[in-house]
Amino acid sequence: MAAKHHLAGIILVAASAILWSFGGPIARFITVEGWTMVFWRSCFAVIFLLCFLVQREGPKQTLRQFTGMGWPGLAVACCFAGASSCFAIALSYTTVANILLMQAGVPLIAALMSFVLFQERVSLPTWAAIAAVIAGVFVMVSETFTGKVSPIGDGLSLLIALFFATATVLTRRHHEVRMTPAVTLGILIALIAAAIMGGARSVTMPDLLWLIAFGALNLGAGLAAFTLGARLIPAAIAALIGTLEPVLGPIWVWLVHSEVPSERTIIGGSIVFAALLTHLLVDSFRKPAVADSN
Repeated sequence: MAAKHHLAGIILVAASAILWSFGGPIARFITVEGWTMVFWRSCFAVIFLLCFLVQREGPKQTLRQFTGMGWPGLAVACCFAGASSCFAIALSYTTVANILLMQAGVPLIAALMSFVLFQERVSLPTWAAIAAVIAGVFVMVSETFTGKVSPIGDGLSLLIALFFATATVLTRRHHEVRMTPAVTLGILIALIAAAIMGGARSVTMPDLLWLIAFGALNLGAGLAAFTLGARLIPAAIAALIGTLEPVLGPIWVWLVHSEVPSERTIIGGSIVFAALLTHLLVDSFRKPAVADSN
């Protein structure tokens, strides 16, 4: 039974990474401007996730999770609201590869933030990986200094990584924060912000269908699969499987839309990804695997 649960967890987490990796290719088919994309994507994602929560937890328990998350849950929600909004807008200014490969460094950025803010101990291998990530990110954003790449795109990509890193630090220090309700609230905040920014506009039927896929399947179903699967396998294995997203995302965009990353994005992104993968592998051998109870 344990082996079946382990296999099911691996399949679900892999499915979530694959679903998330299709975000860039789907977004490239959508013709509406940034805030309209944020509004409709958030709308369909919130509907999907609320249905998922109610079906899984029941109406009363779902409401209890939202009302009981406290300020840490609200802070995590705001991080996801910012990351989700920046992702949709950043796609208008930079490549999918640039966004995803910069996000690959999130676990190591989170480790650096924990050291700076809470003086958490950081091992020597982790320091080496953090230094590699900083170097890789610098290579990726260096093209903005030459004028070849929009500084807005790189700035938003880096902001997305910082939002996710902050959410990671908060959930580690506040284990009571449940991911799915916090993310659902965050997407609802993004929806409201997009509506205030004028994003609540009508869209064509082709765009609407792509927005449903972008919100319900890419974001909502991806999160649901991850939430179910991550409970069944150790966190280190879930993190390793999650690296499928930054690997596959640029490949899908290249195959479907012929979007080729710049040379510096490939070099810098490879440094970031190699640092993350090496760190995860070393970390998984340094300590015994412990099942994630979240």
